[in-house]
Amino acid sequence: MEHQHTNELINETSPYLLQHAHNPVDWHAWNPKTLELAKSQNKLLLISVGYAACHWCHVMEHESFEDTLVAQVMNKHFINVKVDREERPDIDQVYMNAVQLMTGRGGWPMNVIALPDGRPFWGGTYFRKDQWINALNQIAELYDKSPEKIYEYATKLEQGIKSMDVVSFNTYSPLFKTEFITEAVKNWSTKFDYNEGGMNRTPKFMMPNNYHFLLRYAYQNNDKKLQDFVNLTLTKMAHGGVFDQIGGGFSRYSVDTKWHVPHFEKMLYDNGQLVSLYSDAYLITKNDLYKDIVTQTLEYIKRDMTAENGAFYSSLDADSNNAEGKLEEGAFYVWQKDELKTLLKDDYNLFSDYYNVNDYGLWEHDNYVLIRKDNDNTIIKKYVLTKEQLTEKINVCKKLLLKERNKREKPRLDDKTLTSWNAIMLKGYIDAYRVFGTKDYLDTAIKNAYFIITVQLREDGGLNHNFKNGKSTINGYLEDYATTIDAFMALYENTLNETWLKTARDLANYAFDHFFDDTNHMFYFTSNEDDTLVTRNMEYRDNVIPASNSIMAKNLFKLSHYFDNEHFRKTAMTMLNNVKPEIQDYGSGYSNWLDLMLNYTNPFYEIAVVGTNASAKISELNKTYIPNKLIAGSVSENNLPLLENRYNPDETLIYVCENNACKLPVSEVDDAIKLITP
Repeated sequence: MEHQHTNELINETSPYLLQHAHNPVDWHAWNPKTLELAKSQNKLLLISVGYAACHWCHVMEHESFEDTLVAQVMNKHFINVKVDREERPDIDQVYMNAVQLMTGRGGWPMNVIALPDGRPFWGGTYFRKDQWINALNQIAELYDKSPEKIYEYATKLEQGIKSMDVVSFNTYSPLFKTEFITEAVKNWSTKFDYNEGGMNRTPKFMMPNNYHFLLRYAYQNNDKKLQDFVNLTLTKMAHGGVFDQIGGGFSRYSVDTKWHVPHFEKMLYDNGQLVSLYSDAYLITKNDLYKDIVTQTLEYIKRDMTAENGAFYSSLDADSNNAEGKLEEGAFYVWQKDELKTLLKDDYNLFSDYYNVNDYGLWEHDNYVLIRKDNDNTIIKKYVLTKEQLTEKINVCKKLLLKERNKREKPRLDDKTLTSWNAIMLKGYIDAYRVFGTKDYLDTAIKNAYFIITVQLREDGGLNHNFKNGKSTINGYLEDYATTIDAFMALYENTLNETWLKTARDLANYAFDHFFDDTNHMFYFTSNEDDTLVTRNMEYRDNVIPASNSIMAKNLFKLSHYFDNEHFRKTAMTMLNNVKPEIQDYGSGYSNWLDLMLNYTNPFYEIAVVGTNASAKISELNKTYIPNKLIAGSVSENNLPLLENRYNPDETLIYVCENNACKLPVSEVDDAIKLITP
């Protein structure tokens, strides 16, 4: 089909940018040529940032960017730049900080007007068509008649942006105490929703790292109330519509308090982290629900999000065409009562009770989002079934509905591959393998790891961020290094293949060379080889994904033990100490840092397993939840600091050490566990 309009985005690989390639807006990608064009024509930059799975990005595109009248205004006065925030998180971060300073809030789509040199002076998120045209005309007129006012404001805003993500070097000696963490959790707990789980507000984001930390803290401190809260949250999320009850996998967040109606896009990074979280929660509770969630989520990743080469795709859109062919949020996932009755026949009553095809599960326009409310025992009693019979009946219904659902038009897939998100999913697979021992999970993790080191790892030792259409592109960000190091260490602990551990160390050394700031001992988000933006940020507050600096600090803590590296050890401690002054009043924004702090306030164990039977003993050891440990192992002589001179050809021994001081070796896993959790 011939398109009436085609702009420069047609040459890009990002699915999000390609979605806009036939807009009448004369879009450009962010690159030196585009920035030079703005300067040479002395035109303002209009920078619009979003991502492929973003519902409101699609709405604004349809209302404004596909409209020829809007395009006339944009093309006349501006150099228009479309940015995929997932490809270019560095650009997104700079302009998001600007929008938050200007408006007090942020989100996507994000739209910013900047001077030809890239310095922003106006911005916001979603705009209706009339708002958008009025604003653009006023800005164009102001730039024409009084440009000095815009330059003055841009200069002030630039100073504000540069001061936002600054971390000072903490001159006080590092001192980490349990009482500090306890106080942070106490302050945080005032915002808990003890009825529905999660935080006491809407929308509700899953925030897996928050609950991973709280899970560990509650366990190590035997805090029953907090354990109950975390398990309530995990159960409610698993039962809610935010989890795809038919096809597996989690949506990004819930718009209500009971985790019922999601914002329907599915992101790789959420699902990777949630697999890790539910796996560890299962290890503590042995709750079959958690195992089911891991199984179903990984089935979804395998079915819908995995490429032939072992790479993982980025996301599935929130929107898809409904039965009338109209684009609608959630159309692929929702059900109507008559449709379910026709499909399920005699099993409809059971299924509708189980998944609340009633007022509790009703969303809008007679559509139902499946949600569980009662536990299995209530349904078992009502229908006089055994647990096995109930499980069998529900599974038969789900398979039938999945087959039927697959006849619908599927949401759009963002099939670009991001190194950082792949590493998060790889870690999820490894954690699931560690807990459940499923060989397929390990095989998938190894295949993905080989994709990273053969395709995304360059000859100079650096990583690329993006892969699409057979091409590895975009110099990596700190998040790519931090998440890959974390995943590769986990892979080493479960395979004893030192390639992964040594590659993790090499990537850490590369990060020191290209991202480290010697003045405050933190890491920049961008490499010193990247083109400069308005400011060079440091990402240190944990969010839906933990901050790249907090992941990096945890990595250096572990690597310092593996390689007896004093520089790594001191840097990890200094980084934690630098952010410590901000932590206590806002625990949810520093949960990964708090998790690292537990390594200092509680004993941290190095477990070295050496001998021909090392792998089997490590597998057995992994059946116990021990968050305050790392594992080193070898089936032969080995010169790693934790393994050197410990090999005995006649028996496999387990050494439990703390700060390089080791207890007498034992040969039985139970005895080793007693040394750790007496």
